[in-house]
Amino acid sequence: MLRNLRTNRVLWTLLALLALAAALTGVLRPRVYDQVVSTEIIAGVISQDLVTIAASLIMLALALWVKESSMRGQIAILGLAAYLWYGYGIYVIEQVYTVLYLLYMAVFGLSFYTMVYGVASIRPQVLQEVELPRYIRLGSVGFSLLSPLVFYPLWISALLPLMRTGQKLEFLYSVYVLDLCFIMPAFVIVAVQAARARLVGVLLTPAMYILGVMLLFPVGIGELYKPRYGLPVDTGGLGLYLGLSAMFLILAVVYLLSLNVGKDAPGRTHADRDHLPL
Repeated sequence: MLRNLRTNRVLWTLLALLALAAALTGVLRPRVYDQVVSTEIIAGVISQDLVTIAASLIMLALALWVKESSMRGQIAILGLAAYLWYGYGIYVIEQVYTVLYLLYMAVFGLSFYTMVYGVASIRPQVLQEVELPRYIRLGSVGFSLLSPLVFYPLWISALLPLMRTGQKLEFLYSVYVLDLCFIMPAFVIVAVQAARARLVGVLLTPAMYILGVMLLFPVGIGELYKPRYGLPVDTGGLGLYLGLSAMFLILAVVYLLSLNVGKDAPGRTHADRDHLPL
């Protein structure tokens, strides 16, 4: 799927190793956060580090395993890179000035350029090779637009009182920045491109779903860590975020299994599938 696989593989491996080092340090030595993270959000920070460890190991394994024809594996890596960009974007924007702050910045910057280079490396030949059932493509468009339809009003309604009073948030303002400026527009752009049967939109849709899984799951399991810090569990939030992450995971798996390379995919007629332009 991607040109210059060797260069991409180097970027993936380096990114995974840097993120793994940062997350392992946070989990094994949580006191590194004592001076910069409040008790109210430390459970979420530790849960994000745990998920980052898993994401980094998966990325490292895929970087070593994927071949040039391994389209699903390469799409998964793009989704994981997007998660690392978002996760360490939070640490960088929130000024989490631990001794690892420069490492957070390195992961944040490298993950961005890894994504850009990866998307730019998509082979033009894939245009004639990718096939996807039309109902999967169109169904994914509706679901991709659901996130902006939910989170734009939700986050804007939370920001309006702050704009009226001039109040500044101490923590988690980065979520508004990243979601409203980058993630929600990305969902809209990918959905529009998928609706037009454009290759970039079709290939990036499951990557966005993987990003959704990785962003929502640590928020859910963070609720389970709250009692360790004397905080009550929000059962509603626990169910909501774990349920949404499970939904994104199911959609990502179904989508990737339905995505095929080759004009003669078994069990599918030409009327059932899309041949996708760029």
